Amino acid sequence: MITVHSDRQALHHSAGELTSGRFVPAFEQPGRIDAVLAALEAAALGPVIAAAPADARALRGVHTDDYVGFLRDAWTLWRAQRGEHDALPLNWRAPGMRRIRPDSIDGLLSYYSFDAGTPITAGTWDAVLGATGAVLEAQRLVAAGARAAFALTRPPGHHAGRNFYGGYCYANSAAIAAQAFRDGGAARVAVLDVDYHHGNGTQEIFYERADVLTVSIHADTRVTFPYFLGHADETGDGDGDGYHLNLPLPHGTAWNTYESALDAALLRVADHAPDAVVVSLGLDTFDGDPISHFRLQERDFAALGAMLATLDTPTLLVFEGGYAIEALGANTVAVLRGFDNGA
Repeated sequence: MITVHSDRQALHHSAGELTSGRFVPAFEQPGRIDAVLAALEAAALGPVIAAAPADARALRGVHTDDYVGFLRDAWTLWRAQRGEHDALPLNWRAPGMRRIRPDSIDGLLSYYSFDAGTPITAGTWDAVLGATGAVLEAQRLVAAGARAAFALTRPPGHHAGRNFYGGYCYANSAAIAAQAFRDGGAARVAVLDVDYHHGNGTQEIFYERADVLTVSIHADTRVTFPYFLGHADETGDGDGDGYHLNLPLPHGTAWNTYESALDAALLRVADHAPDAVVVSLGLDTFDGDPISHFRLQERDFAALGAMLATLDTPTLLVFEGGYAIEALGANTVAVLRGFDNGA
């Protein structure tokens, strides 16, 4: 399987994040990609190529023009008004407040974000364009006939919606790829999210559409980030009614329970009969992940990859979460090898 990444991913490197009432070193860091690249090289699963960065226009297939402009300009505005340290929002709207776009950078950060754990840094915009370039290059390979490709993208993407960021995510790489398949002629596309956290951004982008089925297996959002979306009764609106499926699972979920949810997810995807499948491949379901509470082991990731291959559909795997850096490379290789062996 071919892997596509971006040399620009390391440009987004935050000093830390606010979590559990403390400012701590960032869990989402460049070392994640370095670990995976080293493991892929050692495993020799296939070629690894670096893609050119995308143009900002590539984001506009799923993100609004004003939001893309904000991402482009945010660091320049922040540095001019606040200095060289990372940009984090301070407050958000409460019920009854109006959604009026502020003029100040502090207000804009709050307007477009939904958490205080996703800093904007000097290199964020360049890294976003790098990730977008990588996922679109991988998508082109699959659209041109490759059985599968792996987009090793950073920052991750599935929490980013049409006009908001959060959860370490700024641009939704999986959604951008799904839209690229549609723009290239695919009648139906499915996005399957296997990250520990619910892909709220992906759900929001496609929630009223029937052409892109979205399915998410994740920790129950009644007790886990992002809290305010991801429940089982959310099935789509308007034309998208019935084209979204959430499969929330409890803390402590191990492979025997996860496998049953994955079976259900794959059945729904197969029923959609997609021309292409995009997998939001989060590996924070690992037992040793520092911010998650599932119990999957390396062998389970191999089984996950093999089960994904049973769809027998052109597949783009897009890297999302996974923060146990010492195990991240081996777990990624397990998925890709399991997919290749199961195909």
